[in-house]
Amino acid sequence: MLLLAGLLVVLMLLTVMAFVLHTGQVGNSREHAALASEQRLMSQRLAALSRDAVTGQPAVFVELRRLRDRLDLGLTYLREGDSGRGLPPAPEAVADALQNTESAWGIHRRHVNVLVDNETVIAAVTTHAAALAQGLPRLQLRADALADRLVESGSDARLVHLASRQAILTQRMERDLTRILAGGDDLAAAAGHLERSAADFQTGLGRLQAGAGLPADAQDLRQEIATIFSGLRPDVEALLAQTARLAQVAEASRRIQEQSPVLLNAVAALQQDLDQRARSGSLWMYAGYLFALATVLVLALLAYLFYQDAQRRLAVTTEQNRRNQRAILRLLDEMTNLAEGDLTVHATVTEDITGAIADSVNYAIDALRSLVTTVNQTAMQVSGSAVKTQATALRLADASNLQAREIASASGAITDMADSIEQVSRSAESSADVAKKSVAIASKGALTVRKTIDGMDTIREQIQETSKRIKRLGESSQEIGDIVSLITDIADQTNILALNAAIQASSAGEAGRGFAVVADEVQRLAERSSNASRQIEALVKAIQADTNEAVISMEHSTANVVSGAKLAFDAGDALAEIEGVSHQLAELIATISKAARQQAEAAQNISNTMTVIQEITMQTSDGTNETAVSIGNLANLASELRKSVSGFKLPQSEQLETVVLEPTDTAASGKS
Repeated sequence: MLLLAGLLVVLMLLTVMAFVLHTGQVGNSREHAALASEQRLMSQRLAALSRDAVTGQPAVFVELRRLRDRLDLGLTYLREGDSGRGLPPAPEAVADALQNTESAWGIHRRHVNVLVDNETVIAAVTTHAAALAQGLPRLQLRADALADRLVESGSDARLVHLASRQAILTQRMERDLTRILAGGDDLAAAAGHLERSAADFQTGLGRLQAGAGLPADAQDLRQEIATIFSGLRPDVEALLAQTARLAQVAEASRRIQEQSPVLLNAVAALQQDLDQRARSGSLWMYAGYLFALATVLVLALLAYLFYQDAQRRLAVTTEQNRRNQRAILRLLDEMTNLAEGDLTVHATVTEDITGAIADSVNYAIDALRSLVTTVNQTAMQVSGSAVKTQATALRLADASNLQAREIASASGAITDMADSIEQVSRSAESSADVAKKSVAIASKGALTVRKTIDGMDTIREQIQETSKRIKRLGESSQEIGDIVSLITDIADQTNILALNAAIQASSAGEAGRGFAVVADEVQRLAERSSNASRQIEALVKAIQADTNEAVISMEHSTANVVSGAKLAFDAGDALAEIEGVSHQLAELIATISKAARQQAEAAQNISNTMTVIQEITMQTSDGTNETAVSIGNLANLASELRKSVSGFKLPQSEQLETVVLEPTDTAASGKS
């Protein structure tokens, strides 16, 4: 018995230990799954930050470094575990998925390092690009003003063409700068174009300076243009010097965007394996069930042994009662009348050795009369009360057993509810973190959209200004066409005059020969002037056609920019609404998490209380069963007692019959 009791204690301890280890293993699996989920979110955040890295903002690179280090640390925890919080390495079952994730992250990490290592380069490029973006529009305005001033002052067409070309080169440099900052495959070509445009602009400045005929105010404008360009020249050279590094950064950003789905799929596969691992049963869980089954079997064996011991004790007691009954029967055989239950008789007290016995018997009969009377009354009362009490005890025992089963079921349900509420609390906390990140992302998105709208407004104004200049260029080319037509008419008239002079010279004979030579030269000059006028007229028409097409293109571009600005404004409003909803969602999730945590604690307290109540109920049920058995035994004993005294005959009066019980020879001689 003691050995089985010790075995029962050991099995119960093993059961508790197995389920505790299973709970710890499930908790570790959930920690691993949470790490994988965090890796997944950070991989997407890295892809978004890589696009913003070209802006050169320090906060972007700080976040890039933080996410890179966090991803490294998370993979280290999954591979080697975290001794600080008792987290073991990820199980071998997810080793392949973890290896795939580490391989994908290794490729991703090299590109992220390229971005981080070139932070100073990107910052310098951003600074130079900002200076150029601010200075080139000023340079273009001054170049346009110079061209307009030369046209208004009627300066040489060559100078007007040079000034107009300077404005066009400025536009080219702005366009090349935009292409360089955008990155892409044509970055090197854009850098070459920017370098050539800057060199051509410098050459044009030299030709304008060398050319004569510039008005005084045009000289001031040319000097101002030279001053502005000399200030922008170092920025252009510094930007071109960093083109190769900028190409590496653009390539790294593009590779990050391309590799992001690969890393996302690898992390998602790892997270799925870890989630399945957390939901599936473990060896410790099955061991716990096995130990629990063994505990139940040992309990059943102990109950059987206790039952056998009780039966054995009952047999010993029965045998003892049987021996007592035989002794009583022997006494009753000696006292025949008394054995028949006739208490009306009275034993005659003799002097023999049995006299004392007879006296004692008479005294006992007297006491027995009173006792039998009392026993009859008491036995009837006890029997009735015992029957009622036994029925009540049996009903109480059944109710206690039913209550114990219901409490056990309720305790299990409350435990499951506590686990579910705890899981809801953790999920709500994770959702709150995700909602906070969504708020930050929406805020940055709204800021970016506002900047985009401002940039589009600036582009629209520049396009409208450029369209006006092109229209003025078309009007100027029309005036040039009118002037060319006038030159053509003058050339035709000169040609006619030269022909008339030649006719007059030929009629004058030898005296007009010299004049004829002059007339021929004038005629050839008139023809060349006419041919040049026709070529200029053709060029002017081509310029007018290109100008009209450029004006139409500028109008389409303006309309597209206005439409894009409206769409960006709508996107900004949508992001603002998303930001507000994300704030509300984060607050609601935080409230839900707090309430779920409180409910989990309350459910755990209720579960502990139900366990104590269940133990008390089990003890009450056992005590009630034992009480019912005892009361049943008491009823049986009362019934047997009443039956045992029912055979006694009680006297009807004070007179008693005296009977001599087994007189001896000594008593007979004394009487004679």
